[in-house]
Amino acid sequence: MRKRTPAGIAAAEIDDMTIHSFLGEQRNFGEPQTIKPGDAKLEKEWRSIEYLLIAEMSMVGLTLLAKHSDPQVSFGGVTIIFFGDYLQYRSVYDALVHTDLTLAPKTKPRKRPTEKEIQQRVVRSLILQSNCVVKLTQQIRTEDLRYLQLLERLRHGKCNYDDYELLLTRVMISYLCLIWVSILVFRNEVRMQLNHKAAIHDAAQLCYTPMTKHLPGLLPFVPGMPVILTQNIAIKLGLINGINGIFRQLVYQSDSVSTNSLSEAFPSGTRYVHRPVYALIEITKAKIGCNLEALHPKLVPVLLMEQIFRVDIGDILPNDRKQKLNQTAILSIKRRALPLVSAYLITTHKSQDQTLNKVVIDLRLPNEIDDIAAIYVPLSRVKRLIDLVILRPFDYKVLLIKPNQSQLAEMERPDKLYSETKMSFSEWF
Repeated sequence: MRKRTPAGIAAAEIDDMTIHSFLGEQRNFGEPQTIKPGDAKLEKEWRSIEYLLIAEMSMVGLTLLAKHSDPQVSFGGVTIIFFGDYLQYRSVYDALVHTDLTLAPKTKPRKRPTEKEIQQRVVRSLILQSNCVVKLTQQIRTEDLRYLQLLERLRHGKCNYDDYELLLTRVMISYLCLIWVSILVFRNEVRMQLNHKAAIHDAAQLCYTPMTKHLPGLLPFVPGMPVILTQNIAIKLGLINGINGIFRQLVYQSDSVSTNSLSEAFPSGTRYVHRPVYALIEITKAKIGCNLEALHPKLVPVLLMEQIFRVDIGDILPNDRKQKLNQTAILSIKRRALPLVSAYLITTHKSQDQTLNKVVIDLRLPNEIDDIAAIYVPLSRVKRLIDLVILRPFDYKVLLIKPNQSQLAEMERPDKLYSETKMSFSEWF
């Protein structure tokens, strides 16, 4: 038996690896695979597996499952057990497992389905063949009964005005409450800008100069600042994408430092490090059995990692250049950088799978977002209402966002199967 999850944080909690790492898959299906069909190592790993437990099923997509399923031998003969909740964030690059593929888009003429769409329909039909469901009804994370009742109504978009007034009592009065609190935001752009400001503030308080280097833009480093790993370094040691740590020291080549300003976001006198060697990160959840030589416990050296990614530069080219190319202008970029980002603020998507001690959230949604997960996921990260702070007043209607039609249908179907399961296995209930 193997247990897998699409999320790195959840994989660390169950002492295992992500399903993408296990299968050698890239999350972005536009990127090449690292393991090809027929790989002997992958085949050996799968040879003796009879049961596969997949957690966080809302983040598992149809395309990923389709790559590893034969329509004549469901999931290669492996019994699949899915765990999870449909009211969570979805896979970024894939179709939801509860997507209703029978509905044709109203705005586009119906076309012959592609091979990818056919494979997704095959997997969707396999999902619909699920014949045994167990419903877990005890909430483990939330300890506050009144808040738990509010969250249960929120799941169905049926919060009452008392719930709204209760949440208004948690609207922030003083910015002092932001100290040592996780702040959740909806967009990466906002996260990066505010992380920069927080690092500059901490540097001033500690009388340090922020040391920066290129990652996405500039990455500020201040000793003691929270960071997140952005790549899997050693999965079995818990050094995985999304794990939290504390930055302690940057080791770099002394001749690679300049004070020439590269950004107006940082104060004068900032030192810019162009060739870092490694960073020392304190990771309390690291599963390293012994201390590394000359380092304190849980202090891990994080080295530079090389990545190759592609960027469409068509939008920034002059029209005459576009016409000459007569094709998509894709630029392939190779980058060596520390796999770290500052974590004073994190996105609500990154907070999924985590239990946070204290959190600040903003319930004013961006205009185009009407997904119930955008509200339910951040609000359900804490154990008690008192551990929650809301950034500013918000509209009552955000508590009335309901699950979409495919979510409702997929939630109703397991409920019926659960009743049938209890009848078939009554001795276990």
